[in-house]
This record gives sequence, structure tokens and C-alpha cells, in this order.
Amino acid sequence: MNRIVLVGRITKKPELKSLDGNTKVFTRIMLAVDRPYKTATGEKQVDFIPVILWGKKAEIVCEYLDKSSVVSVTGRLQTRVFENNEGQKKYISEVIADEFQFMNYKKPDTEIG
Repeated sequence: MNRIVLVGRITKKPELKSLDGNTKVFTRIMLAVDRPYKTATGEKQVDFIPVILWGKKAEIVCEYLDKSSVVSVTGRLQTRVFENNEGQKKYISEVIADEFQFMNYKKPDTEIG
């Protein structure tokens, strides 16, 4: 079973991107996730985990979340392989989000009345 659950802070404002002539939209966010322990000197350890959201999920995240927003993400780990300009194989692991939940969020700019 390939299932991951993360809770962390978004490191920069999410941006909506598109593929296939704007028919598929996605966003790539980086989550700063605290490790459950501190170092011997009392410092927190943090992992930076790339997360990809597709379609309507990506649109919602870009509209309502911002840098330092806290979000819970459930998804699966995916690894891609590509060859860089020097001909070396590079591996990238990222979480493909199936579900997410706002732990806090910005309020949309709307006027009432």
C-alpha cells in the first residue's frame, strides 16, 4: 500500500500551472513538515516535501492558501526519473495528493453590501 499523510506549512504562495493547452491544471507546493523530535541542542528538524495537486484541488489551494498556511495532505509517493544536461540520471520523489484539508486559510477578498 502506498499511502502518505502529512501536515505542514506551505513554503511559498501556490501558483496554478497548466499542461496540454490549459486543459489540465496543477500546482506544486513545498510542505515544511516538522519531525517529531528535536536535536541534542534542542533545535527542531524540518523536512521539505514536494506535493502536487491536480485539477479542482489545485485551483482551490491556489485561491485560498498562501505562504505559511497549514494544510493536511493525503496521497501517494511517486518517483520520477529523468536525465539532466550532463547525461546523469536524477530521481525525484513527490507526493501526489488525493485529499487535502485546510488547517488554516486566508479569507477571500470580498466586499459585502
